[in-house]
Amino acid sequence: MIKNNWKLFLIASLTLGLAPFNPPHIVGKLNWILGGNAFHPEKGLQPQDWFDVLLHGSPWVLLIISILLNLFALLAKNDQQ
Repeated sequence: MIKNNWKLFLIASLTLGLAPFNPPHIVGKLNWILGGNAFHPEKGLQPQDWFDVLLHGSPWVLLIISILLNLFALLAKNDQQ
């Protein structure tokens, strides 16, 4: 199911995954996490921020998994020929 729904995941990534668009939430949250401030006791991410990461990041994760599954299936098909 995940493999065949890459178009849905692409649309979800470009809409929900990038919302709000200027700048996208996911970019700010990832910068916060990668910058090391996500776990700071006072300035760290709150539960609603982690929910934001999950909400805006899940379409991207599903899209990447779908693309990888399709690529592996294509490579396996080419190996059989």
